[in-house]
Order: sequence, then structure tokens, then C-alpha cells
Amino acid sequence: MKKLTLFSLFLAAVVIILGAYTRLTDAGLGCPDWPGCYGNLTVPLSNEKVNAANAAYPERPVEAFKAWNEMIHRYFAGTLGLCIAAIAFIAFRQRKQGTPFKLPLLLLGLVTFQAALGMWTVTLNLLPVVVMGHLLGGFSVLSCLFLLYLRLREADTSTSSVSQSSVSKSSISRGPVASPSVVGLSRMKTFALFGVGVLVIQIALGGWTSANYAALACTDMPICEEGWQSRLDFAGAFSVPEAENYEFGAHDYGERATMHIVHRAGALITFSYLLALGLTLFFKHGASLQLKRVSAIMIGCLFAQVALGVSNVVFALPLAVAVLHNAFAAILLLSLLWIVFSLIKHTSAATTYDSSENAARHTTLSSHALPQVLSKATGGLHG
Repeated sequence: MKKLTLFSLFLAAVVIILGAYTRLTDAGLGCPDWPGCYGNLTVPLSNEKVNAANAAYPERPVEAFKAWNEMIHRYFAGTLGLCIAAIAFIAFRQRKQGTPFKLPLLLLGLVTFQAALGMWTVTLNLLPVVVMGHLLGGFSVLSCLFLLYLRLREADTSTSSVSQSSVSKSSISRGPVASPSVVGLSRMKTFALFGVGVLVIQIALGGWTSANYAALACTDMPICEEGWQSRLDFAGAFSVPEAENYEFGAHDYGERATMHIVHRAGALITFSYLLALGLTLFFKHGASLQLKRVSAIMIGCLFAQVALGVSNVVFALPLAVAVLHNAFAAILLLSLLWIVFSLIKHTSAATTYDSSENAARHTTLSSHALPQVLSKATGGLHG
């Protein structure tokens, strides 16, 4: 099951990248129906099928390049759905053996809802709320698969280690965190969880900006073109105007500029917070080597994201750079989740050590005190 989860994790990353590529090549409606393409399982290529497709959808004639982008994304997403269904089935069969079951069940629900969002993306003509929800759903599936993989790997590590009925002091001392640092790392866990919330909000802002074609609403640095203050319209920027088709956006320039500015402000806040978190963990006394490495990865991803975001503006949204911007957002989220998972594991392990050490000390004291009590009692009886 661990190998299948790892494969599904890789597949989910590919689906997110393909989704970004499909959106950025304006291929979200490359196939105007769902789940097929102009009523076919593949893109219509023969003259007969193309003519039939054009007659059925005269408002959207066949564009093979866009249609293939859309269908390849659907093929990979469908394969991912089957893999997650298999994971849920295996987890159900092995639930009595300690295999995680709730997380696979959540994944099955998420991927099912993702399929519905994919359908609504097409049938509702790229409604921005649905497009953004589809993006967040993809990130949610990726995150849950990563957490499931970490849990399965941790379970394998625990099983392969030497079985002990109690935790020894020597084994804990080789663990990821020293007992005196439990309180500090526990506090960092709270800050890391808050960082996940900050990052998810920023990803949502990026999805909203992209879904409304506002990525190039501001082309000046560091904020926007001159007079941007007078164009701010928060109410309009975060509303959904009525339109028959949302392809290429339905908001005016001021509303799109507001989306873009808010996304930039969110990027600054996210960068500052996560950089402070990463540096604190990297230099934290008692933090494990793995935790320091993951923190370094997160810091590297932060700087890469800023560079990619600036490049999107300066070079007018190059396709490769824009796709990488989505990919690094996913890596950044996974690294942060890895940090949270490590902090939870390390603090709980250290707490277990403290509890077991206290119990052992109590037992030792009792064993030393018992003979003395019995001795006194014996002496008293014999006078």
C-alpha cells in the first residue's frame, strides 16, 4: 500500500502540473463536454468526426491542441481516482491490522468531489469559484496523499525497529528531539500549523487571480501602475459577475488589479512568516537533522517562489515559469506539512520518553523503599 500511495502522490503532482498547463494554455474548455471530448473518448481527429463535433458545438469548434491538453489532464486525473479507490479498498481490508483507514476514506471523498468540480468547470464555463475550488481540491488530494505516505512510512519504521515493551532512555536520546526541548518544539508546532493556514490562503488568492485572468493586471513593480490606489475595488474583485462564459475573465480592469495587488500583499506576508518559521526551526536547539533539512528545503522554495512570481510579471507570464510557479507552491505546501508532521511526531516521542522515565524512576524508588519498609516492619514484629 505504501508503494501505491507513493505512486499516487507522484500522479497527483503530475495532475496539478497538467491542470496548470491546461489553464495557462486556455484549454479549460478545449473539450466543451464531460467526461469525453465532443462525445468521444479521445479527441476527434478524422474529418468526419471533426465535422460532426463542429456541428454539435458550433460555438466551440475543435482545436486539437487545446482538446488534447484537456483530455490528457482528464486521463491522468481518472487514473489517480482509480489509484485512490484502490488505496481506500486496501485500507478497508487491512483496517483491523492498524492500517490508516480514515485518511484513505477522506481521500476517496475528496477525489470524488474533484471529479464533480472538473465537470462543473466545463459545464459552468470556467466559473471562477469552481476553478479556484478545483485547484484547492487538487492541492488537498496531494496533501492527504503525502500525509498518508508519511504515516505508512513511519509505521514501517516502527515495525522494523527492535520491539520493546517500554521506551528506553538510550533509544530516545538517539531520537529526533531532546526531552528539554519538548516545550519549545510544541510551541513551534502551533506556529507551523498557523503557517499552513497562511499558505493555503495565499494559494487560494493565487487561484482566484489566475481563474479571473488577472495575473498580468499589474505589470509594474513593486505594486502596480501609477494611480493604482484609485482603482482598488475589493467588493468587485471578490465577487462573481453574471456572465454566460467566464473564459478570459468577466471582471473589469480595476477589479483584476485589486486581485493582483492582494495576491502580492499575501505573497509578502506569507514569505515573511514562513521565512521566520524556517529560520527559527533551522537554528532551533534540539531540532533533528531531518527537521533542519526540511526547513532548508522550505526556505529554498520560498525564494524560488518569489523569483518565479517576479519573473511572471517582468517577462509577461511565460508558460514554463507560470507552470513552475504552481509546482513550487505544491512543493512548499508539502515541505510545510512535513515540518508539522515531524514536530508532532518528535514532541509526542519526547513526551512518551518523559512519561516512561518518570514511571521508571517511580518504580525504582519503590523497589528501593520496599525492602526498607519490610525491614522495619520485621524488626518491629520481632521486637
